[in-house]
Amino acid sequence: MNFNHFDEHGNAVMVDVSAKQPTLRTAVAEAVVRLSPELLAAIRGGGVAKGDVLGVSRLAGIVAAKKTPELIPLSHPLALHSVAIDFALDGTTGRITVQCTVRAFERTGVEMEAMTGAAVAALTIYDMCKGSDKSIVIGEIKLLYKEGGKSGVYRREEGR
Repeated sequence: MNFNHFDEHGNAVMVDVSAKQPTLRTAVAEAVVRLSPELLAAIRGGGVAKGDVLGVSRLAGIVAAKKTPELIPLSHPLALHSVAIDFALDGTTGRITVQCTVRAFERTGVEMEAMTGAAVAALTIYDMCKGSDKSIVIGEIKLLYKEGGKSGVYRREEGR
């Protein structure tokens, strides 16, 4: 495997993308939050003491995607053109799937921004609900899709 975040002396470095041509980049990532069906019903009905759980989580995920270079040491600061956070709620299983889609016309991909946005939105759900239930589980943070750049399109196959 070629690890391009290291120089010839083994030092961690930021990859030089200055020679690359900007292209439209898109990435979609998700995180899964598991909680009780009763708590999910309270979230849906606006009955959580801290307020609008999904609204605040959406904003947190958007802000996090924009701040990714401050959190991930070797990621590039990018001019993001779109960040969207969406939620799929399954009341039977008590599962919230957080999906973050990021777009930018840049020289490098936006996968880390999408994954950071999904992860922080999920963490915010936990933060807003921990007073009701500390057993909430966050997991399965993963890249679902990416396009743009020379590596082309990546689409996660189910079961991977």
